Amino acid sequence: MESHFLAYMYRLRYIERWSLMRNTHKETVAEHSYHVALLTHMLCTIGSEIYGRSVDANQAAAAALFHDSTEVFTGDIPTPVKHHNPSILKNFREIEAVAAEKLTDLAPPELRHIYGPLVRNHIDPVLYTYIKAADLLDAYLKCVTELSAGNREFLVAKRQTEEAMQSLQMPEIAFFLEHFAPSFEKTLDELSE
Repeated sequence: MESHFLAYMYRLRYIERWSLMRNTHKETVAEHSYHVALLTHMLCTIGSEIYGRSVDANQAAAAALFHDSTEVFTGDIPTPVKHHNPSILKNFREIEAVAAEKLTDLAPPELRHIYGPLVRNHIDPVLYTYIKAADLLDAYLKCVTELSAGNREFLVAKRQTEEAMQSLQMPEIAFFLEHFAPSFEKTLDELSE
């Protein structure tokens, strides 16, 4: 039987993020998912190698690839809209759950037990925390690169994202911000020096 699961996943490249804001560089959910998976792997590796945590970076990165997969049906609802009031957020979570079931049902039956939990974000809560941290870090890096390009549109978003990251109280984020984040403000020539 034909499965449309992967074809839908590939359609994440058509869903734009940051739709309420002027962008110097458009970003799709597919790009974002890749970046979040990369950042999740990095944060988990930092946690394991530097802070002695027992975190499966590979499993977390795989889950991160699917963290926004339902947006093939819902689109990317901007954070200010989703979090405007509890009722809107509750309704959106219900819509996401329906979208997750629909997407899971598109996978071949033999693979649903693998992809269903990933699409539904039914994963180890510790890994979910790392994915959430990576999601915030990706937003922060987007803000930094937009501000570095002279786009002040992202000034408030940067501040709000910094506050959200601080609330997680993860030393892995602090390590990342110290060692990796400064490079994102540099030009290609500066990186090449």
